[in-house]
Amino acid sequence: MKLKHLLFVVPFSMVLFSCVSTKKFKASEARYAQLNGNYSDLQGKLRDCEQNGRDAKNSYEARIKSLLEQMEALKGNNSQMLNQLKDLSVISNSQAESIKKSLDNIGAKDAYIQNLQSAIARKDSLNMALVMNLKGAIGNLDDQDINIKVEKGVVYIDISDKLLFKSGSYNITDRASEVLGKVAKVLNNQPDIEFMVEGHTDSNPYKSGVLLDNWDLSVKRATAITRVLQNQYGIAPARITAAGRSEYIPVASNDTPEGRAANRRTRIVILPQLDQFFKLLETK
Repeated sequence: MKLKHLLFVVPFSMVLFSCVSTKKFKASEARYAQLNGNYSDLQGKLRDCEQNGRDAKNSYEARIKSLLEQMEALKGNNSQMLNQLKDLSVISNSQAESIKKSLDNIGAKDAYIQNLQSAIARKDSLNMALVMNLKGAIGNLDDQDINIKVEKGVVYIDISDKLLFKSGSYNITDRASEVLGKVAKVLNNQPDIEFMVEGHTDSNPYKSGVLLDNWDLSVKRATAITRVLQNQYGIAPARITAAGRSEYIPVASNDTPEGRAANRRTRIVILPQLDQFFKLLETK
């Protein structure tokens, strides 16, 4: 009985051992195949790396060669420029005085421009002071009847004709003497100032006596104002210019009564004195 069992166990053990060995062998074989595949992949990657390395090396070598060539070219350019500078040194020496004068002129012009800007600012300040003096002297007259302003560096005094003349006339009213006396007081305090008296009309046609049109009327009104300033208030006639502008420089539309009233005016223009202006440019 024991012998039978023994005989049965021995063959079973051999079969079991045989099965286990086959599984391990197959597993080992699979593992080997996997490793072999990995090895092949690594070899392929190694070859790719070697190829890329060779390509990169070739690329770097080409770049290095190009940079060396550029450096040599720059050296050549530098040498050429140095030679040109040496040649130019002869021209620079011969023209040094001319260049210096040119630079001096540029500096002088820059200084002149700065002085000019400063003079303009001072002139504007003087004009504003004149305007304030005129407004202070005239007092509380209606702004619609008299207007004092500065435009483009010039002082203008506009006086409505209803303060100065009767309708359609160039005869001075009593109130005109009062207004002109206040203006004359300021002008007499500035004896170097010259000015122009301009007569302006509306566009309505005018003809009366010896006067043929608005040109005549505007001129007669300007000369009438000039005589008052000269004869009653002692302003030197050499400082005064009388001018008629007729209807051709309106400040409002002639289509309305209000516009025509605004256009009928006498304008006193404070003339810019160029010699006085350039005196402002002199170094203090």
